[in-house]
Amino acid sequence: MDIVGKRFWFFLISGIVIIPGIVSLGIFGLNLGVDFSSGTTMTLHFEPPVKQDELRAAIMGLGYKEAMIQSMSGGELFVRIKEVSLEEREMLLNGLREKLGVEVELRDAYTVSPLLAIEVARNALIAVVVAAIFMMLYIAWAFRRMPKPFRWGVVAVVALAHDVLVVLGIFSILGWTVGIQVDSLFITGILTVVGYSINNIVVVFDRIRENVSRGISRDFEITVNSSILETVGRCLNTSLTTLLVIVALLLLGGVTLRYFVLVLFIGVVAGTYNSICLAGQLLVVWDKGEWSRFLSWARPARKPA
Repeated sequence: MDIVGKRFWFFLISGIVIIPGIVSLGIFGLNLGVDFSSGTTMTLHFEPPVKQDELRAAIMGLGYKEAMIQSMSGGELFVRIKEVSLEEREMLLNGLREKLGVEVELRDAYTVSPLLAIEVARNALIAVVVAAIFMMLYIAWAFRRMPKPFRWGVVAVVALAHDVLVVLGIFSILGWTVGIQVDSLFITGILTVVGYSINNIVVVFDRIRENVSRGISRDFEITVNSSILETVGRCLNTSLTTLLVIVALLLLGGVTLRYFVLVLFIGVVAGTYNSICLAGQLLVVWDKGEWSRFLSWARPARKPA
């Protein structure tokens, strides 16, 4: 099976998936939750206790459809909503007492300012960039015995950017179509996807390194293709077992973790496709200088003077 020979078809498929997401990001951006925008958080105690789903239905019925609710110890519930004033907060508590028919005690409350939200978003971006840089340097060091080892690190980071863009693009589209919001767990999910994807990529790269050292072919493209075929079973088995757990969490887990698990699901699928169909192919493209030929073809020809 010639997987590497069909590399430009794989690049086309990735472009079809990524480009709409990039356009959506440019026009609509991400639908930011209160972790990345101003908002109010409250810790509520109910007597008698109420279930998380009951509280969510009551809050949404009061017009706070963006509310995020988490269970805490002692039967308390942690609520995050858009920024509200003291008067609006009291109206919300009274509305919950009326709808649920229980006593509601406000244990703690604070408001996230826009400046703090911007700081959180900036730190999240820095975390992703720093992780990518250290991964690139580590892979370049791990493959230092290979010709041009820095190339391996750059290709790995480019491949990781593919997975991140897929997740960001899909969540941007889901944000303005069905209202899915991005919170701090989203960043945790992105970093988890990056770690998972780099693991699969390194497995493929390591097999390529072994086959280059063994000299199975003078043609680097044939070596890469053989290495991918040797590792495809491992990549698919690992991904399928991971996806089984993720699907179980997606179907049976709580609502609070639903979008985090959705990030993992999209990222694992994209990472599996990436490790088999993109990462090694990018090495071949760079080795053969096909990017420069493509750029020279795409560059408009100069008119003779």
